Amino acid sequence: MNDSLDALLAKYGADADRPVYDQPAAFTAFVRGGGNVNLYERLSEQLAAGYDEAQPESLLDIGCGDGLALVPALESAGHVPSRIDLVEPSAALLDAATKQLADVNTEVHAWQQPAQEFFARLGDRHWDRAQATFSLQSVPIHDRVSVLKALREHTDVLTIAEFDVPVQVEGTPEQVQSLVSRYERGIAEYGDDAQLVAQGFLLPVLLGQVDPNVARTNWEQPAASWVDQLTEAGFTEIDVEPLADYWWAPAVLITAA
Repeated sequence: MNDSLDALLAKYGADADRPVYDQPAAFTAFVRGGGNVNLYERLSEQLAAGYDEAQPESLLDIGCGDGLALVPALESAGHVPSRIDLVEPSAALLDAATKQLADVNTEVHAWQQPAQEFFARLGDRHWDRAQATFSLQSVPIHDRVSVLKALREHTDVLTIAEFDVPVQVEGTPEQVQSLVSRYERGIAEYGDDAQLVAQGFLLPVLLGQVDPNVARTNWEQPAASWVDQLTEAGFTEIDVEPLADYWWAPAVLITAA
């Protein structure tokens, strides 16, 4: 294994067999700390602006997590959709998101399943707007275009927040070194929570990217590749705009119709 990766694992330790999203405390500490504070503030602002401009009556949130992007957006928006559907494979995160929406004046439906399973049993339901905030990267590459095609069929407008990651050849020493150096920058932002965030979330994700014996949880790609896949799925109006700087890679907001 790469020497710099060995050093990172030795410093923080990692349980490679630990399911990433089965540790809500680590994930919560991660998304509510470090550079994520500014990132999610910017994201919620942009989502709220979209609700106010388009005035959707129905909203689908794919991979809503615990509602960190969605709930503040709804609280600050002048317009709230009358129906919101939440899709999230983690029971703990979905429950947290649902509870936060209890006081929002809207009809909420929660679905605990991956996007692939949700769309396979969907039927003819349609939404005015859909969003996926840092969640579609968790859909394996071989399933991604089919999920995007389903979103094209069942929604009018899709908003995606993702990272414009650099183009690299997987498995090369250069790619591993890039991953390790970026993870080190990210972990350093968490102070007293660094050990929790590293062991419970960041390092299991990292190992999934470099160790074939560890379950992989995300398949990121440059913004240009997202545009290519959205085009293949049938979207014709695609806009990419900067969202925020971030330790991992620049965050972008992609709107497709």
